Amino acid sequence: MKKVISYSFRLSIPVLVSFMPLGIAYGILMQASGYGPVITGGTSFFVFAGSLQFLMISMYGGTVSYLTCAVMAALLNSRHLFYGIPFIEKWKDYGFWKYFLIFSLIDETFPLHLKNDFDDGSERHRMFSYVLTAAFVWSYWVGFSILGALIGTLISFEIKGIDFAMTALFLVILTEQIKTGKTAFPAAVAAASSLLCLYVLGPSNFMLPALLLTVIVLVPGLRKGGREDEK
Repeated sequence: MKKVISYSFRLSIPVLVSFMPLGIAYGILMQASGYGPVITGGTSFFVFAGSLQFLMISMYGGTVSYLTCAVMAALLNSRHLFYGIPFIEKWKDYGFWKYFLIFSLIDETFPLHLKNDFDDGSERHRMFSYVLTAAFVWSYWVGFSILGALIGTLISFEIKGIDFAMTALFLVILTEQIKTGKTAFPAAVAAASSLLCLYVLGPSNFMLPALLLTVIVLVPGLRKGGREDEK
């Protein structure tokens, strides 16, 4: 288990580094909006969805209906539906732990799980390499969110623009995926789909159609690749 813990921690270090400014930025924004460390930490603990949490700051004001909040949350996090596809077979026999892995499958844990190649001959240890990696990432987000809220109590200057930290993190993740992947074609398809849907549908409605279009274009290629591997 020491090897599992060490491997999982080392695998999660890039997210630790990226979550430091991002989580602190979120905590500062929450504090600036009138919500202290307890609510900030509780939201990160139970929601654990960075982009949605940034959006929730405006929802907390009470000017948005519960229905609108639910629809916006579903649309914003709809991309998570596709993240689980590569792990259906891998995690189906993980019992209780598969539910935690589903809960914690976000933009940052997804590429880490794809990269996870821990194998010491024990399926139980491999399972915990997934679980511990996700747990480390979860704890980073909660911890830095609370730290940001505490720091926010000491800040008296203008903090406009700090929410760009989320966009910056997505760009870093995309860059790393392109650098380490076998091909940049999926990224190119996603970019083209996003730009097309953004132009046709506008910034408020483009995300889910862009995801669906990307999947429609890429799935035939994945099936073809799977058949070639079998041969």
